[in-house]
Formats: sequence, structure tokens, C-alpha cells
Amino acid sequence: MSGVSISLDEALDLTRTGDVWLFRGRTVPDRAIQMTTNSPVNHVGMSVVIDDLPPLMWHAELGRSLPDMWSGTHQRGVQLHDLRDAVVVWATKYGQRGWLRQLDRPVTREMEDGLLRAIARLDGTPFPSTARLAGRWLRGRVPVFRRGARDAALETAYCAEVVAATYQEMGLLPTGRNPNWYDPGRFWSGDDLELTSGARLGGEIPVRIPPGARPTPRTPESTG
Repeated sequence: MSGVSISLDEALDLTRTGDVWLFRGRTVPDRAIQMTTNSPVNHVGMSVVIDDLPPLMWHAELGRSLPDMWSGTHQRGVQLHDLRDAVVVWATKYGQRGWLRQLDRPVTREMEDGLLRAIARLDGTPFPSTARLAGRWLRGRVPVFRRGARDAALETAYCAEVVAATYQEMGLLPTGRNPNWYDPGRFWSGDDLELTSGARLGGEIPVRIPPGARPTPRTPESTG
């Protein structure tokens, strides 16, 4: 991972749709996810930057600290958040270090349409319990568990599955693997993600959070 860091504001200016955010924490749940998925990181999300909307993060988590920008409600599971607020919450509330990895090509209108289909299909999908993560990770890798067609609609989803399923809808990942084959570590540069059509993700850029940063106060009207 790169040692050259950038500020959160700089990251928000740089990021584009398809970039990924990686997080690593030190709490017991963080370590449990890292161990059960054999991953150096425990969370991954994806930037969504469309037209004149503020940058958003598409991911899945157990908490409901922020309003979901798709439904306008506070919910657990798969969520679309204000990107700045999401990074601040993961850094300050959850005690996570964060990195940005940039997709090396612009997203086409067809890819953006695939992204919106994935958001409409997956938003609000429940997050599985930590105890189930090991089983999901195993089922994604052992051939006997991988028989059958790819899941079209996940009943539950954790963060890497959401990003993988969205990348598949966008044509950035092959559709031959179930989303549960992917864990957060697959999106770290130490692994070969094998994106399609020669696309690549850049190295991890550490992102600095300003002291005293807090999520933006929002009224119900501002999230609808």
C-alpha cells in the first residue's frame, strides 16, 4: 500500500464512479471479518459519482448511522450513502483506516445503467451475521458449493458481494462466478482481481480524515 496520503477533500475531488474504498479496523468484529474471509481488510465500498449529485458510496454494513440516499430512510444492509459522510463515520465511529483505489478508465453510459440496475435491485438487502460470513466465503470457493447458476437476487449480502455484483452488472467482472466468491481482500492490490477488457484498479491511496470531522447534519427533507 502506498505511503503517500491525500486529504478527504482531495479524494472526493478525484474519485469517479467505479473507484473502490478499502477499510481496515482493529476491533474484534473487524478482526473476525478479516479472519473469516482471509482478507487484510474488512470492508469495501464503491464510489458513485453521477451528474451533479454529491459523491456517494455504495456498500453494505450492519449500522444505520446515515440515511440511505436511494430510499431516504435509515436502514441496515446494502446502502447508498453520501461518500464524505460514510468515510467520516468509518474513520471516526468505527475506527477504520481508509484507502482509495481508482479505476483506470471512465464509466460509459451502458456501465452507468448497469450500476443503477444493481442499486435498484440490491438496495436494502440485509447484511448477513458475522457468524455466517465463513460459510458464505467457503461456499464461494469450494467447487461442490458453486454448482448451479449465478444468484440473480441475493437474499443477504455483505460488502464485497455488493461491489462484485455491481461490477458484474457494469461489465467490469465476468459473470461466471457467484458474488460470494469475492471478499474485501479481492479488491486489495495484493490480489489479482482480473477485471474484464483490460481494466485495472490503481494502488491504494491512504486518505487523511480532518481532525474533528463529523457527518453532515441532515433533515428528513434533505434525504428524500
